[in-house]
Amino acid sequence: MPLGLYISVPFCRTKCTYCNFASDVFSRVVFEKYIARLCDEIQHAPETAQQTGALFERSIDTIYLGGGTPTLLDVAQLERVFVTIQQKFNVQPDAEITAECAPGTLTDSVLEILRSCGVNRVSLGVQSFVDHEAASVGRLHKRETVIADIARLRAAGITNINVDLIAGLPHQTLESWNYSLNELIETGVPHASVYMLEIDEDSRLGRELIAGGQKYHAHFVPDEDLTADLYETACERLNDAGIRQYEISNFARSGFESIHNLKYWKRQTYLGFGVDAHSMLVTEEGAVRFANPESLEDYLGHVPATRTVVSRDQALEECLFLGLRQTAGVDLRLISGSFGTDATSKLSEVINELTRDGLLELDSDNIRLSPKGRLLSNEVFQKFISIPAA
Repeated sequence: MPLGLYISVPFCRTKCTYCNFASDVFSRVVFEKYIARLCDEIQHAPETAQQTGALFERSIDTIYLGGGTPTLLDVAQLERVFVTIQQKFNVQPDAEITAECAPGTLTDSVLEILRSCGVNRVSLGVQSFVDHEAASVGRLHKRETVIADIARLRAAGITNINVDLIAGLPHQTLESWNYSLNELIETGVPHASVYMLEIDEDSRLGRELIAGGQKYHAHFVPDEDLTADLYETACERLNDAGIRQYEISNFARSGFESIHNLKYWKRQTYLGFGVDAHSMLVTEEGAVRFANPESLEDYLGHVPATRTVVSRDQALEECLFLGLRQTAGVDLRLISGSFGTDATSKLSEVINELTRDGLLELDSDNIRLSPKGRLLSNEVFQKFISIPAA
């Protein structure tokens, strides 16, 4: 099966207050050092696979440039990354090639190089179409910027466009959220991602909320109940508009589902390059995962990736919680075929409990999250951890 490639570009114009990713603001001097290290890592991908005991596949059908903001790189740097990929891998003619983009960073020269390098899908980090909501978390664009970028992408022939929104931003109300949803639907983009604001100590806003402070507009963050209502409203509005939910946070018109992201949720093979990039490859015995360092300093210093052999029990857990992320759910017959009937019999008690609690829906041999279960998905997934495969 062809691989997916993920390319991490951890550079931003500004660090959003809610962000808990391994990205930040760096000098452009660092950009060149990073690209050199990144291209070197791509060049040595076959050796890396061999060292981890994995099988190496040169054919790829998806590439995803994520971040950070890949469109902050200059034209020569972007071209160098794509040329290096082409030198080491066989990119299929119909490959899905995605670039993440912060609205306002899509210059004419960058747009042209993306198009000429085969990018045919762009994901815009909008988060809100309400200007003061976006500004409250450090976003630098305005609504007009987003609309203009979408028009320019279409004029360049890139029509497969995703828009990200976040439910639970400071100052957000049901009225303002519906405005953002209206704007998203009116753009006619074929894909949307809707995330609920994460509150954890890995972001400045999260730490301030945990501490009960007022910096970063923390005292204007909606409570959990309103945030859940906003998410449910998005599910209803987008589905009604023909942008169907196919994963907890992802919605698409028919035929526009993210092929690359589906690789993660279906446990297909992928290679990640760059800071905090993750990979999964198959071995003779099963699968192996490895992850690059989270810090730019460690990555530039060639600190090796951590390697984890996926056990049979871990593989079962992954099949369940990754499969349940998808609206289609998990086919228990496939679980039995891969792990034996003993595995499914051990799952039955948990499945029955979660079904009684209204968190799962059981349809013959298929289980899926209920609407309530999607809101409490982490609690559902926890129930399936540590159930032995045999």
